[in-house]
Amino acid sequence: MMSRRSGRITLQARDSNTPEPPVRAPLKKRKSEPSKKKLQPAAKKQSYEIQKCWSEDGASPCVLIETPHKELEPTDPSGFKQYRFKNLFIKASPIPQLSWASSDDVWIKMLNKELKYVHDKSYLQRHPKLQPKMRAILLDWLLEVSEVYSLHRQTAYLAQDYFDRFMLTEEDVSKEYLQLLGITALFIASKIEEIYPPKIYEFAYVTDGACDMWDIQQTELHMLKALDWNLCPETPISWLKLYAQVDAQTDGENFLVPQFSQEMYIQITQLLDLCVMDISSLDYSYSVLAAAAFCHFSTFDVVHKVSGLTWESVAPCVRWMTPFMDTLRSEAKPQLKDFPKVKSDDRHNIQTHVAYLDLLRKAQRHQIDLPDCQMSPVAVGAVLTPPSSTEKPANL
Repeated sequence: MMSRRSGRITLQARDSNTPEPPVRAPLKKRKSEPSKKKLQPAAKKQSYEIQKCWSEDGASPCVLIETPHKELEPTDPSGFKQYRFKNLFIKASPIPQLSWASSDDVWIKMLNKELKYVHDKSYLQRHPKLQPKMRAILLDWLLEVSEVYSLHRQTAYLAQDYFDRFMLTEEDVSKEYLQLLGITALFIASKIEEIYPPKIYEFAYVTDGACDMWDIQQTELHMLKALDWNLCPETPISWLKLYAQVDAQTDGENFLVPQFSQEMYIQITQLLDLCVMDISSLDYSYSVLAAAAFCHFSTFDVVHKVSGLTWESVAPCVRWMTPFMDTLRSEAKPQLKDFPKVKSDDRHNIQTHVAYLDLLRKAQRHQIDLPDCQMSPVAVGAVLTPPSSTEKPANL
């Protein structure tokens, strides 16, 4: 269990013979609870939206539209600010033709979410009592809890996203509340993603008494309001799965049935797990983070084909990720695990946990020693060299 009282982290699977804790009848606000200072929300950023524009030659460019917040709608429409349109030409959707939806529509919806769901590591400036290491310890514990309860990778990554975006809306959060915020984020994520999510008393149980059901329920309401019920981002895992599926797809196959190698997929996800624990990962969009991880197990030509991203947009993240990849190369390759009640073809989707904190420390030491050089990604095991301009795709 992770307990804020003891300061140590341990986690064990719950014994099936252990009786369930009694459920409290109706939960009431504690009389002894001290009044808390109302936290001021962060200033909202302007939102944008990508829309599709059709031309006669069949191309499908997109435009980036600045969209005002609902609460800023004027009472006098005649004096409303005229928002400017900025052309943003995006590579056509790499998703193959679908029988159940328009691949262009699916692609544009995913791109729109990159603009809607904002994350930024600068939130630590709003919380002077917190340090990056505390976030890493919390996420490591959440990955461990996810494996114990056989939660999906998407659930763990949703929890990470909820936590980071929630912290952007708060001020001066103490480290004593991090565990409560983390377990609440995981509780919300499990209800969004899992078919049979664990019960609330199970999430309280893994905190070893540090958080009870009442705490989680009240924090859930606070977090949902702060996130404005925006709970469906495209996480690095969802982008990675799309890239892997597009790369492995052949004509006539059902796009919803995974065609990629499970063994290769869990290696890339382990790299993503490790990188996400570093708060600097928030410097990059989730699509770029997944593309950079995919680069380290493939070539940039493949990444460009499945993502449409340019080398200039991916290169900084690839370089930043190199020490993490070097650290994992010195470790044993991850193996597919068996989980109770999980089918063999779904094992790769279940979140797993290794000694990520130790790996993170090694990777961060490698970051200090790594010279800042221009590198381009090639297949694993080859030497990273500067890309020549003639080797770059013509449409970059």
